[in-house]
Amino acid sequence: MVNPVARRIGATVAAVVATVALTPTAASAAYGTIGERETVCANDLFVRTEPVGAWMGTLYRGQTFLVEGPRSGGYIYGFAYGNINRRGWVQDGWFC
Repeated sequence: MVNPVARRIGATVAAVVATVALTPTAASAAYGTIGERETVCANDLFVRTEPVGAWMGTLYRGQTFLVEGPRSGGYIYGFAYGNINRRGWVQDGWFC
């Protein structure tokens, strides 16, 4: 017979492992596909006026970015939805 406390601990550990396994991480992030509205997997992703240019806003995990292209120096151009609602450049490779 399994101790009831041990059973609850086992269930809790299983729930935590399942939650962590379903949470997007930087390791599961991908490059944007031109023409697709991508979801941000990074905790925060700066939107800039040009590659490595001036900051004009921040997209947060779960917000979206319409990838329009082109790519330049690790950045991608497109439309940032959410509280920004304007076109700009973001570092590529941080989409779900």
